[in-house]
Amino acid sequence: MSGRDITTPKEAADDETIVLFGRFLGSAGRFGHGLGAALEREFGISHLFFEVLLIIGRAGGEGVSMRHISREQVLTTGGATRVVDRMETAGLVERTVDPRDARARLVRLTPMGERTTVQVSRWHRDNVEKIFVQALSADRRKAFAEDLRTLSRAAANVTPLLP
Repeated sequence: MSGRDITTPKEAADDETIVLFGRFLGSAGRFGHGLGAALEREFGISHLFFEVLLIIGRAGGEGVSMRHISREQVLTTGGATRVVDRMETAGLVERTVDPRDARARLVRLTPMGERTTVQVSRWHRDNVEKIFVQALSADRRKAFAEDLRTLSRAAANVTPLLP
């Protein structure tokens, strides 16, 4: 973008590429924080719990491995285990034997987890529409969605795979 050398802190702070990425992170952080706080007030679960419910729900009834959850959420396997432990205590998920490997465990939604996922998703979608999607004109939404897909693929290429 700018291509010129950065020689002062002011040039660093005003660099077009750095500002662009900062705006991206800042807006994502503010949207995430605001929606996450509202979600927690409304339903008593964290945004991370909700994201994990969606990951498991996307996989269907059989469930997903802990490794899959950790990769999708960019967590260590220990971090994913702690999250799933808390979700299990809350009655949202359960661990089951993997039918392909009796030594492995899968995580799947409980009936309460399924109900919670649907209820929270309806609420979340409505709020995302109000504060995020409607901020863009209708003609910009499609292009923005494609740009986000492109950025997501690029991010997947630079995110190190966790053990």
